[in-house]
Amino acid sequence: MQRITDAARLEAGLRELDAQSVHVGMVDPDGGFRDKLVSADKAVKLAKSGYPFCEVLYFWDIAEKTFQDGAFIDRPAELHADTLRRYPFSANTALCLADFSGEFGERSARNLCLKLLGEVGDLGYSVHSAFEFEFFVFAETPESLRAKKYRELTYFAQGNRTYSLQTAALHGELLAGLKDTMTTLGVSIDALHTELGPGCFEAPLTHAEGIKAADDALLFKNFAKAYFLRNGLTAGFMSKLSPDLSGQSGHFHISLSDRNGAPAFAAPSEPDGISQTARHFLGGLITLMPELLAMCSHTVNAYKRMVPGAWAPTAATWGVQNRTAAVRIINDTPEATRLEFRVPSADTNPYLSLAMCLGAGLHGIRNRIEPPQGSTENFYAAASDPRTTFPTDLGRAADRLEASTAARAIFGDVFVDSHVTGRRFEDAEYRKHVSEWELRRYLEVA
Repeated sequence: MQRITDAARLEAGLRELDAQSVHVGMVDPDGGFRDKLVSADKAVKLAKSGYPFCEVLYFWDIAEKTFQDGAFIDRPAELHADTLRRYPFSANTALCLADFSGEFGERSARNLCLKLLGEVGDLGYSVHSAFEFEFFVFAETPESLRAKKYRELTYFAQGNRTYSLQTAALHGELLAGLKDTMTTLGVSIDALHTELGPGCFEAPLTHAEGIKAADDALLFKNFAKAYFLRNGLTAGFMSKLSPDLSGQSGHFHISLSDRNGAPAFAAPSEPDGISQTARHFLGGLITLMPELLAMCSHTVNAYKRMVPGAWAPTAATWGVQNRTAAVRIINDTPEATRLEFRVPSADTNPYLSLAMCLGAGLHGIRNRIEPPQGSTENFYAAASDPRTTFPTDLGRAADRLEASTAARAIFGDVFVDSHVTGRRFEDAEYRKHVSEWELRRYLEVA
């Protein structure tokens, strides 16, 4: 019955958009939009009958190298009619997200988010959140990147500075085109400005309720890349491009509202301006952050950003309006009181960051976990408590996640084991690699 209802919603939505074709997107564990283009009629048919899709998405890495043998059969999946949007690059075309269902679907971070959002709802709250991404733009194409072996790359807007009027004035048409693309997609950009470094930009997205915030973030990254490629440029969302440049963040803002729509994190009369619910949510996040880190920081490169002196947290810390903390409390007004989770990098899978925050926050609320004392100190310069210090690489982070009884209780064994397997393979691939730094350092003297 649910499929019939969803199919009817999809059909009505396609008719409203006057869409004759649909880009159906499956999201892989690294946050990639895996696309199939079908007719509108076939999309409705798939919504009714199901959308079988190859299981290999969870058995290969970001470079499409498989790490598990098998027949790679099709697994049941479903189209989600509530994700239907207008496709920005061709007329009479829509896009719709799909995901695995049933037991195999327990591997999906998006499904996990939906489950956790339901649990938050059972407690009487709704979730509002938003991502903000920093990214570099290069005057390069996929062909030139490969020809240069990813070295000596040419940055777009090389004279760029933070909040640069000159960059905005010179390239306003390009930036306006990016905003138009996102508007067509139904993704609202709250602001768009330049950041520190050549060709560096930041795009805070407008907050949204429930799963839409993560959907918006997923679509923003994938379609920003496509937009710049269509303009002969390359957008990069890596955590750390160079030791000479700042890392690229993917900060995540989150708050709860009660059944009446009132902000559940705000308590202006309290010393920190936050409610008991917010304190317990924060307590869970601070407590579990080191053992759940492989969820929001799931690439090898993410750990190159989280080092001392690189403008990124290295331990589970918090403070009111403290930009050096892992969690910054923003309490300018009761309506806007929220937690800013400053650990994720620009390469994060938005569903993994949202699931991590929701799971840890729910754990804190249910167990009434009080956070440690917050601080206004410069955490970048402070010595961290070994109990709160982050794992220093992806392999160690995967080990912590696998051993976490809290993670298994919150997210389930299927998800934890699947995610750990993929992260361990990613770490093993990296450890086989010999870097240019090693050659320069050891070849002549070791």
